[in-house]
Amino acid sequence: MKIQYTFAILFLVSCSTASAAIGAQRSQAVKDLAEYCAPAATPDRSSIVFMPDGASYVERTADGRGLMVKDLAAGKDVEKIFDTGHTRETSITDFEGYRLSPDASKILLWRESKPVYRRSFTAEYYVYEVRSRLLRPLSKEHQRQQEPVFSPDSRMVAFVVDNNIYAAKLDYGTEVAVTDDGCAGRIINGATDWTYEEEFSVTSLMAWAPDNSTLCYVRFDESEVPMYTMPVYAGTCMPQEQYEYYPGVMSYKYPVAGQPNSSVSLHSYDVQTRKTKRLDIPGSAAYYIPRIAYGAEPTQLMVSTLNRDQNRFELFVANPQSTVARSVYTDESKAWIDTEVYSTLSYNKTGFVVASSRSGYTRYSQYTYAGSKVLDISQPDCDATDYYGSDAAGNHYWQAAAPRPMDRTVYRIDRKGVRTAVSTESGTSSAVFAPQCAAMLLTHSSVDKVPVTTLCKADGKTIRTVVDNKKLADHVASLPRVTKEFVKVPGDGGLEFNGYIVKPADFDPSRRYPVIMSQYSGPGSQQVLDRWTLDWEQYFAAKGFIVVCVDGRGTGGRGTDFRYAVYKNLGHYETIDQLAAARYAASLPYADPSRIGIYGWSYGGYQSLMCASADGSPYAAAVAVAPVTDWRFYDTVYTERYMLTPQQNEQGYNDASALNRALHLACPLLIMYGTADDNVHPANSLQYVSTLQSAGILCDMLVFPQMNHSINGCNARQAVYGRMFNFFADKLKNTQK
Repeated sequence: MKIQYTFAILFLVSCSTASAAIGAQRSQAVKDLAEYCAPAATPDRSSIVFMPDGASYVERTADGRGLMVKDLAAGKDVEKIFDTGHTRETSITDFEGYRLSPDASKILLWRESKPVYRRSFTAEYYVYEVRSRLLRPLSKEHQRQQEPVFSPDSRMVAFVVDNNIYAAKLDYGTEVAVTDDGCAGRIINGATDWTYEEEFSVTSLMAWAPDNSTLCYVRFDESEVPMYTMPVYAGTCMPQEQYEYYPGVMSYKYPVAGQPNSSVSLHSYDVQTRKTKRLDIPGSAAYYIPRIAYGAEPTQLMVSTLNRDQNRFELFVANPQSTVARSVYTDESKAWIDTEVYSTLSYNKTGFVVASSRSGYTRYSQYTYAGSKVLDISQPDCDATDYYGSDAAGNHYWQAAAPRPMDRTVYRIDRKGVRTAVSTESGTSSAVFAPQCAAMLLTHSSVDKVPVTTLCKADGKTIRTVVDNKKLADHVASLPRVTKEFVKVPGDGGLEFNGYIVKPADFDPSRRYPVIMSQYSGPGSQQVLDRWTLDWEQYFAAKGFIVVCVDGRGTGGRGTDFRYAVYKNLGHYETIDQLAAARYAASLPYADPSRIGIYGWSYGGYQSLMCASADGSPYAAAVAVAPVTDWRFYDTVYTERYMLTPQQNEQGYNDASALNRALHLACPLLIMYGTADDNVHPANSLQYVSTLQSAGILCDMLVFPQMNHSINGCNARQAVYGRMFNFFADKLKNTQK
């Protein structure tokens, strides 16, 4: 007995030691990843906000408690326009963010924000009068507000509380209710529902008339939208202690593909009479209203509309007084209307600038308010990716995927039609322009250059560097130097794809390395870009992995034929192309074809599952983070844009289902997700795992309590990649665990 007892003690000690070693190993991976995925690896960004005159700008003071106006040319202090320690009537100790009024006479500040969904939040808002130093709560009646919007004369602010719109008259310190029918789960006025916020990237649909006489808004009736409910746990990252012993629930309206959406209608509110009118849009085109904005005149409310299939875009001009609306522009697609069409739509004194992909590439054009084309702005042979505006001289500024699809360059076209590159360095450039395009903040990065932001004249001539990210550059220099190189990858049918390879610092071409295929693959996305990144890919390469990323069919930057190939058939061509990419990786003399893994997050997680269960799958391991597993589980706007409804495309949905392929899973799998993911619901992963288990197939799974789709905060992101590292190190037998 004594010998047996002694053996038992020794066995327990041995197990304890092994567990401690494994724990230490994984903790080290998480700790090391902090150098690549945490704030130390995050570039600094400019905090400049241009003043309305375009000749000066505002920045926070060094202590974060004030706002300083600075001269554009020299960057010298001009005037401190706000300081938390020098306000009258009301005092606050801090603020999270701010917004200048149109004439900069007032500042809207907020603090104590609480998220609603991914982008929206409620907060305590304050209005500060610069000249008098008076600081007052935006509302005397409501402690927290949402989506405040200044009127053009800076004398009023419209905002939302509990799904109703209120208008505050700042001169008099009064407010009036614009609507009174707002009701949780039924009616939303001014703000947007979950689906619009997530898939149309808009949180507010309110617009003031140029003469301040009218406020127009979109009303959502989500009564028929099915309710979705998820459990809420206490968690340890910003814990909700009320759910420590009994979980709560999160319920919200979420329409899965084919289900009813919110019914939307357009309304105007007359400031003088306090009367509201409904503005009816002709025909049935206005199933969605993703944007509203005023043109040059109070009679020109510009209303963007989409049909449910999202292959027809129509722009209407509505008169809020007469309620008459007429169509001025229509665009139709053989597949879907690209999001740039409405997200970058811009208005000026003489007309509007809109994107269209009807020519085979996304291209910006100027139209009059009567709907007549005036000018083709961007190049005809590449995809334009953003529009910045025009100046008094008639120059237009935009961004395009040129001269290569993996580049982003800022361009200008003058009144004579001459196009010129404003940003001249190869790589990725983006701009934030001052009012009237008098100047711009130009941010540039490339594979081997950290982001640098310069203040420039509109023609690209540098005034001075604003953010050099030298600290980050020094940090990168202290890490093992890995290399990223761009490659051309052969595909089926003579196609060629853009890709990159990340190699270790001590790369030895005579060795055979394990390979991780990294991809996202979603429609219109691009991973292969000449831009600076520091993330898990560099860490894994430093630890002895080769990382390969290839953009297959459906991804952006290469025109509509390439992008629209996946229409009504998600997952099909993407899988074919990733398998071709894996064959390319296997052919590399320094890659081990028996040790290839695949990874993806969200759409990329879905694609990992599709690839790992495809016929002839070459993968030795797969990781899927927050994956969609069947498009019937996902929301209407995104899914139907590419697949139509399940009723219209039943076979397409069946073929695109990762669930239907689950039993063909050909390699070890790790699934990770957050329990509070209101975007790609946990049901996606749980149903997939259940399908495997019912067939006696096991997989690894890591759950992040109370984490949303991004799984971020409290070291969660490092934990995601730390677990992934150990999984691939084990399954691909990397000796550098």
